[in-house]
Amino acid sequence: MHATSLPAARPRARLHRAIRQLHLWLGAWGALAAILYGLTGLVMNHRFGEGAWPQGDSRQGARMELPVPPAARASPEQLSLWLRAQHGLEASLIRRGGPGPDSRPGSEPPAWRLSGGSARQSWVLEYEPGRTQAQLVRTTHSPLAALNRLHKAVGGGPAWILLADSFALAMVALGVSGIWMWARGRRPRDLLLSVMGLSTLVLLAVLGLALR
Repeated sequence: MHATSLPAARPRARLHRAIRQLHLWLGAWGALAAILYGLTGLVMNHRFGEGAWPQGDSRQGARMELPVPPAARASPEQLSLWLRAQHGLEASLIRRGGPGPDSRPGSEPPAWRLSGGSARQSWVLEYEPGRTQAQLVRTTHSPLAALNRLHKAVGGGPAWILLADSFALAMVALGVSGIWMWARGRRPRDLLLSVMGLSTLVLLAVLGLALR
């Protein structure tokens, strides 16, 4: 019996070592990101109420009026191309405002809003179709405000989004591998009466209250 069970145990042992190694490598890759996201998430979680935590400062610069040529007034996309070619401003977000619930026939068309920049230096351009000028506003964000913006994937650019995606996938894999290693060798009843079972019940209860 011992001779037949030993070969079967070897693949399971190798799988356990592989998942444990993967867990360690993923933990090393995402450790600093977990600290950064954890701290900024904690700060943003307490941004409301009388005892709100400091969220960093954002200082708005002077408003500028930019003359918009006729060709750039055709669509938000054309406006974005002109803005990039003439002013070196790459729009990361383009919003074409929709008609409001109280809009009436003959009312002014909704404004176009283009925004971009980095986590520290951002800008917003607002343009009302038919006008000859657009309004540009630049904003400077403090380091804490910039980190909060990065937490929300604002101002980081494609490289930051790709890196943040890798951290997010690493955290998912960390959770799955951690659950697998915790469940190894334990019966369902043992899992239910463990810390993992308690955390699952608390999570489901809190989610139920938040989503009802």
